Amino acid sequence: MGNKGVQNSNVSSTLPTIDDIFNARNLLEGTPIRKTPLQPSDTFSKLTGTNLFLKLEFLQRTGSFKVRGAFVKLNMLSKEQCRYGVIAASAGNHAQGVAYAASKKGISCTIVMPHNASPAKVAATRSYDAKVVLRGSDYDECWIATQELAKEEGRTIIHAFDDPQIISGQGTLGLELMEDLPDVDEVYLPVGGGGLAAGTAIAIKSKKPNVKIIGVESKAFPAMKESLEKGYLTTTNSGYTIADGISVKAPGKLTFEIATKYLDDIMTVDDSSIVKTMFLLMERAKMVVEPAGAASLAYLLSNGHGRKDRKTVSVLTGGNIDMYLLGQVVAKGLMQMGRMLKIFIQLPDKPGALKTVVDGIADLSVNIVEVVHDRLSSDIAAGTAGVYLSLEMENEKHAHLLIEFLKRKKLEFRVVN
Repeated sequence: MGNKGVQNSNVSSTLPTIDDIFNARNLLEGTPIRKTPLQPSDTFSKLTGTNLFLKLEFLQRTGSFKVRGAFVKLNMLSKEQCRYGVIAASAGNHAQGVAYAASKKGISCTIVMPHNASPAKVAATRSYDAKVVLRGSDYDECWIATQELAKEEGRTIIHAFDDPQIISGQGTLGLELMEDLPDVDEVYLPVGGGGLAAGTAIAIKSKKPNVKIIGVESKAFPAMKESLEKGYLTTTNSGYTIADGISVKAPGKLTFEIATKYLDDIMTVDDSSIVKTMFLLMERAKMVVEPAGAASLAYLLSNGHGRKDRKTVSVLTGGNIDMYLLGQVVAKGLMQMGRMLKIFIQLPDKPGALKTVVDGIADLSVNIVEVVHDRLSSDIAAGTAGVYLSLEMENEKHAHLLIEFLKRKKLEFRVVN
């Protein structure tokens, strides 16, 4: 087919303007894209020390802001480009956003994902009638395969962030913030490639240049932060984070240029803080937010703010999380909050030995979540049995009462976690 449909190499390098973002919003009228709620939170205001509002973008179609830019981009394709179809490289939210937008517009869509992509995300992408091609082990290898397939099939590449139309689409979120909270003082939002931060910053700063826009990256992938500090595009070394939505090795050229002009600061946050935040969102606010989506709130909770007179927005950008990871988040969140303890106890292998311990634990109103009995491991002495107990309690003070009980009983035990 040649490359008649391919547009990626011809994408404009012109920075989008506030007029482009208003135009993007007009293009989204009549589409399934939602204006997501901006919700004040007494709970998280108290925990962060500021007047905090949560932008609930995880309630967006496909569970992420990515669908905004995807709809705008696809709405601006030529008839010839629509006829040849589109292609994108992504392991997550961008894949679903492009696939969903393409299905609604009747455009053929191919998504290239790594072999180790989450089966749930692969299934979700396919559910939007996209063809999923598994290539490589990471995004970089997927991107190479995407370019090759685009040339072979004449498809237009839909970049995840470094495209002015994608950026304009994401910027419509900024317009919503200004409409719902005209006197906003600060906006914190996650940064990966930088498309959302770039679009939102243009939308807000063009109207109110004094509003602070602060990006939050994973400590494992501080690509935008390092690039801004050095003054040129920088690629970070490979790290690991559960926040795969912002695990980007290098920001885009356009997004870097916009960030240089509009972003006030970039902060970083670690996985431990993200896990705690996800847990608190579920327990206190009944919200399921993915790791990358919780990054900005995680930074505020970890570092505090101390300005109750400031109206601060934290953008919760996505809610697509693997169910197995969600289970780990709950368990680790309980542990971080001092509400779950795993202990190992070595007992005489005699009838009633475990019952005595269990009865004492029950008297303390400690909930036994799991019991694992071990007689066969090589480090278990003959005539004894090892018992692993996973225990749920109210708080750290409750945990100390449990430890004191075990010591009074002169039991041989150790805390596993």
